Amino acid sequence: MKKFNVRVYGLLVNSEGQVLVSDENRFGKQFTKFPGGGLEWGEGLVQALQREFQEEIDIAVEVDELFYLTDHFQVSYFEPNDQIISIYYYVSYPNWREIPVVSVPFQFNGKQEVHRWLSLKDLDVNDFQFPMDKIVVERLKK
Repeated sequence: MKKFNVRVYGLLVNSEGQVLVSDENRFGKQFTKFPGGGLEWGEGLVQALQREFQEEIDIAVEVDELFYLTDHFQVSYFEPNDQIISIYYYVSYPNWREIPVVSVPFQFNGKQEVHRWLSLKDLDVNDFQFPMDKIVVERLKK
């Protein structure tokens, strides 16, 4: 059965010109993405994004302006029968220095997910696996 999969992601950019990324180890793969995830039944986009940040990082973000919305057909990286619709918002969190991060990619230390800061000027599309994230990286670099 073919279905839609709505995803919502947050771009948390700190005052030092870095964006928060998530390294994950799921479904037998390691990948880097922006924090966020799937919309659940009964949620709005903002509510889903706030829930994802609470679940993944244990922080309460403020959802700011819309940054990017999928405007073309995109098959899921994991499910070939899913069409992905991705929405990216800028988010803010004043205590960003308190977010637990690693300095080396995929330094899981027994966890499935860790976070790290990447300089906006050093962002590289090749550091991301999902096609939509690659588009967002290109747009962030402009």
